[in-house]
Amino acid sequence: MTEHDDRDTYSTYDTYGTDVYGYDEPMVGPLDAPDRPSGFHPVNVGQLVMGVAFAGLLVVWALFQTDVVDGSQLRWMMPVPWIAAGAAGLAATVWPSRSRSAE
Repeated sequence: MTEHDDRDTYSTYDTYGTDVYGYDEPMVGPLDAPDRPSGFHPVNVGQLVMGVAFAGLLVVWALFQTDVVDGSQLRWMMPVPWIAAGAAGLAATVWPSRSRSAE
């Protein structure tokens, strides 16, 4: 047996009474913000396109399930989410280049 066997094995303090994780006091309150400016972040175009497509397909499914549209109208409604997703992807790709060129 060693001299430390009588201590609680789950304690975060060492034999000198200081916290093993390097904190003298428990952290309370909000953490400091990073030094970079806040604002817009870069858009992941792939995630944007798939999110718009998923949301559009969800809307088409909900309209069909609630009998707002019938099966014959699905022929022209199913491509709409994909067209909207492509338009959102093109807009996200073109928009930042226009704002940079205006500076």
